[in-house]
Amino acid sequence: MLSRKNKLLLLKLLSLFSIVRGYNVLMIVIAQYLASIYILAPDLPLRQVVFDLRLFVIVFASSLVIAGGYIINSFYDSEKDLINKPRKSMLDRLVGQRTKLSAYFILNFLAVLFASYVSFKAVLFFSGYIFGIWLYSHKLKKIAFVGNLVSAFLAITPFFAVFVYYRNFETVIFVHAIFLFLLILAREVIKDMENIAGDMAQNYKTIPILYGTSFSKKCITLLVILTLIPALLLIYTFDVGFMYLYFIASIVLLIFFLGLLWKSSTKKHYVWLHNILKLIIIIGLFSILLIDVDLVLNRIL
Repeated sequence: MLSRKNKLLLLKLLSLFSIVRGYNVLMIVIAQYLASIYILAPDLPLRQVVFDLRLFVIVFASSLVIAGGYIINSFYDSEKDLINKPRKSMLDRLVGQRTKLSAYFILNFLAVLFASYVSFKAVLFFSGYIFGIWLYSHKLKKIAFVGNLVSAFLAITPFFAVFVYYRNFETVIFVHAIFLFLLILAREVIKDMENIAGDMAQNYKTIPILYGTSFSKKCITLLVILTLIPALLLIYTFDVGFMYLYFIASIVLLIFFLGLLWKSSTKKHYVWLHNILKLIIIIGLFSILLIDVDLVLNRIL
């Protein structure tokens, strides 16, 4: 049996994992490596990519900054989360505000330190990324449109770091990035609709608060329609292997999503819509393997 002290320590570790959203960080790490292996550097031997120390440092530094970003976001949103996410908030509050700040500074310091191994440009990149996350958490997230755009941009920044490292700027990669960016942007507006009660209490100026849910649904509908453009381009114009099946399935899901969106009126509905977009993004992550099935089989076997 665990002692009371050990139980408290375990709960605090679970709380910290909840705050940094370890599962999200892990997904981004997997996505960066899959993109590197099957999109950015498909001609390089698997071992050369997987055991590339510089790539590992870039991915690890990204993870540290993202984890730190979740911490500072939790720090500023602690009161709002009590309203929007009471259960999760009670677990997160096992870690004090001072501890959160200490962890935030340590993670960011380590990220910049590791980045210095790659280059001075990497240091500048991650320093700018850290500042961008702080500015978003402290100020920008409270501003309609601006907060949503910045949040979506920050979400795809780790992939940009890997793209720059491999100096691969093919058009197909940017079309992929636009598809992902628009999906994330739509999800951000949905999140604002989920969190409208806490946002109002904390005087946030989000799209649903300023313009209402009907206007928010119109914005999301427009974003989903725009998302169909890169999806169709990736199906009919670019060679994405069997990943075209994913984009066809995404279009079907997005049409279904729009049908549910205009019937939704409660927080529970918006959570479901949020999860549909999250599911499309996660499936897309593993669908990278479909770009070149022969390459995947050769590297596995």
